[in-house]
Amino acid sequence: MFGNRNRRKALLVSAALVGGALLMTACQDGGGDAGAAQSGSPSAGTGSPSAGPSESAEPSASEDAPDASPSGSPEKTPSTEGTESGGPGRVGQVCGANDLSWSTRSMSQGGGYILVMAKAKSGITCVLPAALPTVAFGSDGTEAGPAEQSVGKQITLGGGTVAYAGVNPKTTTTDGGKELDSIILAIGDEDANPVSLTVGTITVDKPVVTNWHTVSKDAVPFN
Repeated sequence: MFGNRNRRKALLVSAALVGGALLMTACQDGGGDAGAAQSGSPSAGTGSPSAGPSESAEPSASEDAPDASPSGSPEKTPSTEGTESGGPGRVGQVCGANDLSWSTRSMSQGGGYILVMAKAKSGITCVLPAALPTVAFGSDGTEAGPAEQSVGKQITLGGGTVAYAGVNPKTTTTDGGKELDSIILAIGDEDANPVSLTVGTITVDKPVVTNWHTVSKDAVPFN
């Protein structure tokens, strides 16, 4: 009986030893998994910095934004062109009456008329527009009508260039009219500085004036 009891005890001890060994093995295996898990966490940590450079790539897109501004720089070209086109405009400004030196001459051709001569003052270059000179008479401001059917060309005055216009103060064949001794001239109705020229005694009745011309004989105001 005692032999059987000793054999059972031996079996229990050996079973306990085997179980303990198995438990130790399991614990060691478990510890290895935990270590692996811990060793894996740094790899995840090292992975997070790799995301940093990928985010730093976004500013490269913003760095492309300044490249768009040079492509938009040609928009400034119209303003440059406007400046260039404005250059000739400053030189060729429209003449005012006070920009010119005036003189008159009494002519007998065509039944008699007054030849008006105008040239730019020293240092001035300006343009006479393609329009009739504004010629008025007397205190009531009677204006001369057109002596030609069409408007002439504009004339640039400067240096020694002279422009001519012919004024016929009386186109009617009947007696009557206003006796005057001066005429008032302006370059268009907007001229703020008209000039008054003495021409001697004239009779004014339905006056006419020619366009500006660069040749005096072209400024004869035929009826």
